[in-house]
Amino acid sequence: MSEASVDNGRRTWLITSGAVGAVGAAAVAVPFVSSFQPSERAKAAGAAVQVDISAIPPGQKLMVEWRGKPVWIMKRTADQLAALEKLDPELADPESKRNAYPTPEYAKNRHRSIKPEVFVGIGICTHLGCSPSDKFQTGAQTSLPDNWQGGYLCPCHGSTFDLAGRVFKNKPAPDNLEVPPHMYLSDTVLLIGEDKKA
Repeated sequence: MSEASVDNGRRTWLITSGAVGAVGAAAVAVPFVSSFQPSERAKAAGAAVQVDISAIPPGQKLMVEWRGKPVWIMKRTADQLAALEKLDPELADPESKRNAYPTPEYAKNRHRSIKPEVFVGIGICTHLGCSPSDKFQTGAQTSLPDNWQGGYLCPCHGSTFDLAGRVFKNKPAPDNLEVPPHMYLSDTVLLIGEDKKA
């Protein structure tokens, strides 16, 4: 056997081994590199959510998820809207001027919404991130004042919010409930996560 044929055999062996190794490395690298890309679920979590609100009865709320957060959509009655008018002196930030959770300009009003009867808010207490409970019934109740007009109670530390998500004075929560960006695509279809400025 000549020296040249030995070198050619080794060369062929080295090339074959190298090619198989490269294929193996690529097979391992592709899933590893693709794991750095956001999953379809993660992409969807940031997407805007379209909601048909036509079936929500007055005085009730619907909850949907946007970016992993509970978003409340509440249809308030005429009596509930009238109750909001009386509460300003009892609230920590009645006009939503605080900036820890900036309120969109279109929700900087007493009812904190585009349409007075429909409240859209993130159902996470601004104190420690608990989820407040519905306390829509008016009047004296456990953990609530005798003149309660309806709203939300955070069971963790007792923060209370009115039906516009505004926090009452002297409560642990430092701010009103957050209002997410939203807009109406029609009279009955709401888009949460985008507004006309986005």
